[in-house]
Amino acid sequence: MIRLDTYFQRIGYAGPRAATLEVLQDLCALHCDRIAYENIDPLLGTGPTLALAALQTKLIEQGRGGYCYEHNLLLKDVLLQLGMQVTALAARVVWMQPPAAPPRARSHMLLKVEVADQDGAYIADVGFGGHRVNLPLRFTPDLPQRSSDGQLRITNEGDEYTVESLLPAGWAPMYRFTLQPQLDIDYEPLNWFTGTHPGSIFCHNLLMERLTPQLRTGLFNDRLIRRRPGEPPQVRRIASQADFEAVLIEQFELHLPQAVLGRLYERVPKGLDQFVVPAAT
Repeated sequence: MIRLDTYFQRIGYAGPRAATLEVLQDLCALHCDRIAYENIDPLLGTGPTLALAALQTKLIEQGRGGYCYEHNLLLKDVLLQLGMQVTALAARVVWMQPPAAPPRARSHMLLKVEVADQDGAYIADVGFGGHRVNLPLRFTPDLPQRSSDGQLRITNEGDEYTVESLLPAGWAPMYRFTLQPQLDIDYEPLNWFTGTHPGSIFCHNLLMERLTPQLRTGLFNDRLIRRRPGEPPQVRRIASQADFEAVLIEQFELHLPQAVLGRLYERVPKGLDQFVVPAAT
């Protein structure tokens, strides 16, 4: 099990240990603030390990971040220890994909959570890279719900549900899921593909994100993007390895050994406006 004392210290939480909506809201917000989304290990050729002991070491004790399976498996164990009812789910990512794009395999993890002081369930997901969500969404289709920097909703068609974000051009789907429960072992082949397969974008690009109530910060290869609610985004390129290190420390609170930092900076694609998309294999 994840050691609750160390997890709460890592995210700066000092509130009650109870199965309530307020606790769930606080944990989602603080988790997205203090533990970065990042795929450094896959980019450097190492698939992440999903055992709880490995998550305890990497995300809590070493101060690292991770991607969806790591974040949400960690949060799942914490919520279960607090007495919440948690069902792990799997989703197909459709974020920024054209409507006619062929369906992708299920590659994302999310949680359906029930708390003691509320009727109905919530969707909790602290591990969606590219557009992190720092609040649990009431599992009520078509209900707009305000986050720190916008609005989200869950829509429904048949047995499939879609999490959507409101952009200037309208509602944009992020991922689609069903309520088929997933066991921890079900994520192992998904993690293997996502973290090691040459066809995975995570093995060719750096994706990092941190979300606070005041600021959404993303690093996509060498492009740093900072967004404050109601203001135009600030975008710039990383200029050097020293600049790269400063961004990791100041924006994401990540302190990497110099040898790892150097390898990572060399591996990051530079000067591109789009992600590197590997050829189909």
